[in-house]
Amino acid sequence: MKIKSAESERHVLNVTVDNEPGILAKITGLFTARGYNIDSLTVADISDDHAISRITVVTNGPPEVIDQIEAQLERLVPVHKVTDLTTAGPHVERELALIKVAGTGEKRVEALRVAEIFRASVVDTTTESFVFELTGAPDKIDSFIVLMRDLGLVEVARSGVVGMIRGAAGA
Repeated sequence: MKIKSAESERHVLNVTVDNEPGILAKITGLFTARGYNIDSLTVADISDDHAISRITVVTNGPPEVIDQIEAQLERLVPVHKVTDLTTAGPHVERELALIKVAGTGEKRVEALRVAEIFRASVVDTTTESFVFELTGAPDKIDSFIVLMRDLGLVEVARSGVVGMIRGAAGA
């Protein structure tokens, strides 16, 4: 008898919560206690009175596990709403990355050419290195990093994914 394992899928969850001490620990604790992995996590205050925050979590799992995660998040007291952007319809995802590349000569020139193609901005430069700022979909940032490896990649800092449903409707 073969046991079928469900295909793992990437999901972006927007969780609207009360902006109170310990809420992030509650949410990450939920993932930890059940053995779920968090690929990316961002948090931002989204209300004028600083009472509400949006937590964006990128995770992977079969559809049944994602449904379970959503249900468990919705049961937490400070959670107002959970939206799975992946299943909600067309949405926008963006991430910010700072990428440091060191090199001289032709490698330096090539790094600048590649950065121009990807519309990366130079936010710091020395005679031996650049720090590029790149905003876009996670796949775009991944591709840029792969190309920079051969050109002298030194360090990468990434913000994590933020996302929003397209159109006039709110999440």
